[in-house]
Amino acid sequence: MRLVTFASGSSGNCALLSLDGVHLLLDAGISFRRIRAELARSGLAPEDLTAVLITHEHTDHIAGLATLTKCCAAPVCAPRIVARQLERTVAGAAARLRVFAPGVPETLAGLRVACFPTSHDTAQSVGWRVEGSAVFALATDTGCVTPEMRSALSGADCVLLEANHDLDMLRTGPYPVYLKRRILSPRGHLSNADCAALAAELAQSGTRQIVLGHLSRENNTPALAYRAVQAALAGTPAALCVAPADTRLTVEV
Repeated sequence: MRLVTFASGSSGNCALLSLDGVHLLLDAGISFRRIRAELARSGLAPEDLTAVLITHEHTDHIAGLATLTKCCAAPVCAPRIVARQLERTVAGAAARLRVFAPGVPETLAGLRVACFPTSHDTAQSVGWRVEGSAVFALATDTGCVTPEMRSALSGADCVLLEANHDLDMLRTGPYPVYLKRRILSPRGHLSNADCAALAAELAQSGTRQIVLGHLSRENNTPALAYRAVQAALAGTPAALCVAPADTRLTVEV
């Protein structure tokens, strides 16, 4: 299994998962030009993608999708409410959409793929679990850890997990009160502390690699996020790294 994050943060989210010869793009929240360039660095072209998995319709997750669908015939996988949003807002998406019901696994090019609910301030948002010779799971953009999340992430070999903010930095930082409340709400974003607690559970369930993503530029730092989660992982064999906001990270499991 190889995971390559192209971008992970409030300005854009996109990653490539390669497993058993299948290449899945995880969100498309950066420009198509960047997506194509990053794929080329992995020896791939947009035409080599097996599918695109979308978590929700916020711009930092779909900014490059309209152009991508013009250059790539891969299905765009999303839950029903997100799919309807994409039909209305992304030109060309309707012809590519493949609707997934949360909690119902489907076969995709020999892999077992399922989405699961996350808790974010949109009509619907999901994470993804992909099973083949190894298991990968993704959960970002969630204000709390739901039972469905915990179950879907458990036992995955590699997990890309949100560590959005440090509580002290957010509370004392420059954001207006309404925005702080949004981020701290159960439909906001996951803090370093909450991420650390979940990461410790996942390590006990057998997760070997945890990648921290979707860090806030204003309310977190890679060092703070890493330190908080690493402390919770003490005594476990799980490896930990942080996905950069705007540069490439490659992880092999």
